[in-house]
Amino acid sequence: MKILLTGTAGFIGFHLAKKLLERGDEVVGVDNINDYYDIRVKYGRLKELGFEEKDFEFGKKYISKKYPNHTFYRVNLEDKEAIEKIFKNENPQRVCNLAAQAGVRYSLTNPHTYAQSNIVGFINILEACRHNEVEHLAYASSSSVYGLNETMPFNVHHNVDHPISLYAASKKSNELMAHTYSYLFNIPTTGLRFFTVYGPWGRPDMALFLFTKAILEDRAIDVFNYGKMKRDFTFIDDIIEGVVRVIDNPAKPNPNWSGKTPDPATSKAPYRVYNIGNGSPVELMDFIKAIEKALGKEAKKNYLPLQPGDVPATWADTSSLEKDLGYKPGTPIEYGVEQFVKWYREFYGV
Repeated sequence: MKILLTGTAGFIGFHLAKKLLERGDEVVGVDNINDYYDIRVKYGRLKELGFEEKDFEFGKKYISKKYPNHTFYRVNLEDKEAIEKIFKNENPQRVCNLAAQAGVRYSLTNPHTYAQSNIVGFINILEACRHNEVEHLAYASSSSVYGLNETMPFNVHHNVDHPISLYAASKKSNELMAHTYSYLFNIPTTGLRFFTVYGPWGRPDMALFLFTKAILEDRAIDVFNYGKMKRDFTFIDDIIEGVVRVIDNPAKPNPNWSGKTPDPATSKAPYRVYNIGNGSPVELMDFIKAIEKALGKEAKKNYLPLQPGDVPATWADTSSLEKDLGYKPGTPIEYGVEQFVKWYREFYGV
């Protein structure tokens, strides 16, 4: 298939591009390569995908030296004309939108960035799908949409109307916008609520990266909520397998859906939402122990209260994913952390 993939310089997008290319798909990559975190990591990922450029011009088409079936455009999602041009020229069959302004805490201080990238950018993707007969749009949502919901495990059939960060609200808005386009224009859309993704080439603003870096530099790590946090850490390979299955299976209408008892995860339109998580939350202190073990070094710890916008625990109910697509993630945390530490030492030479 020909798949347009946004966020290919990002953590999940990079791994997904590799997987799709290796199975023979044609991938049109899009990313704005912003400096939200260490740009060396983004350029490193692009280099792995066969792009040797030291800089990328906005709007120019680049062809991978490693994968002849991979092209790349440096573009902002909020640039409507540029997005329209790429869709018209490339005519993708399917689209996976992973590009977004990420991060809960960053959204507290830079709210307008989220409105532009995650809302204006997403409407541009939806409009491009509408006008170019795209067969299926898969897009990244987030476990953060569960907000104040305390019913565990988090289920896609739960109400998610109480987000506690603008990042979460922007992701919830993506689900609502996607449903509208599925209903009005019959575009199959599938939202993916990712649960704390980690692994090689991971984001430098995430706990695993920050902790590993600090421990190796003999600095104290910040342990929020005094260590009383639980996260459903999900290894990158598990996430990618789930995303690929979703791309391959366009959403269908739910024939049993009723407006009298509306199910938030399905619709009479071709619309679906899935959790992709490990389904087994890990206590933060156990996660830190796994990092210490992989590094062979104990961490100095700075215990702090819960940060605004953070939730104390996440836990994914993946039963819908299992039922519809026959897939359940399950990589153990020790293995995943070990793989990340191995990559980190190689990339930074430490």
